[in-house]
Amino acid sequence: MTPELPPGGVEISEAEAEARWAGAWTPAEVADRLAGVPVPWCVAGGWALDLFRGGVSRAHGDLEIAVPADRFPEIRDRFPEFAFDVVAAGRLWELTPEVAQLSHQTWLRDPSTGNFLVDVFREPHDGATWICRRDPSIRLPYTAVVHRTPDGIPYLAPELALLFKAKATRPKDQLDFAGALPLLDDTARRTLATLLARVHPGHRWLTDLHPGDDPAATPPRGGRTA
Repeated sequence: MTPELPPGGVEISEAEAEARWAGAWTPAEVADRLAGVPVPWCVAGGWALDLFRGGVSRAHGDLEIAVPADRFPEIRDRFPEFAFDVVAAGRLWELTPEVAQLSHQTWLRDPSTGNFLVDVFREPHDGATWICRRDPSIRLPYTAVVHRTPDGIPYLAPELALLFKAKATRPKDQLDFAGALPLLDDTARRTLATLLARVHPGHRWLTDLHPGDDPAATPPRGGRTA
């Protein structure tokens, strides 16, 4: 059930949001800002898959990172000169405890320009265990969820990044799947197939992952560790 929207908030159109995201940070820039923070955060979305692939495959309209919700204050403390907004139903509210429940999405804003720099996902967790917000029965240790590039940038395991992309399967999501699929090892493929069968039964990607196989026969396992 979606929480009732509070009064106030600022309406923002898709076109305005796109324009204000034009100067979004890169993964390297946000990693530099968060260097040394003792929180299991990671780059999410399409950027996570490009970090997995080792190169930029397409233009990215924003930058998303995922953090354990209860440890968000430790992330927030790294950006004292910026503001955070919660986005829901095409409106923005400056982050307060009262509006935090509206959405897991928290946009970092430069007050001097109004531009957005990074979208921080405040994700469910249980201590050192990551919980999937699409299906809370899916739980994995952060050591299986957070991978790292050779230069140390943390990113969401590709099979999990693709699980989230499977819901909409926009053209860019299909491109990300096609680009990542040949690089997934057997464990990652099996994990993605199992989770897709649970969260999105009958999804078209299942055929590409394991033609003729039953993805529900094997329980999900973590991929490479951080």
